[in-house]
Amino acid sequence: MPYVEALKQLMAENNLTQQKLADILDVNQTTVSQWLLGRKKPSYDNILQIYNKFGITPDALFGIE
Repeated sequence: MPYVEALKQLMAENNLTQQKLADILDVNQTTVSQWLLGRKKPSYDNILQIYNKFGITPDALFGIE
């Protein structure tokens, strides 16, 4: 699941905990945890927030070339 690895990399590069990322994206920490476990995918709104705040395109987030 490319988005899991992309989120982990984003967190590492920006020194973010699950809680810090959750706060930035205005979701709860459990949601971020579910994304990182591959149990849920970020919603359209969350994908746009990730793009706007960190510059990661939806294509890059989901491994689309």
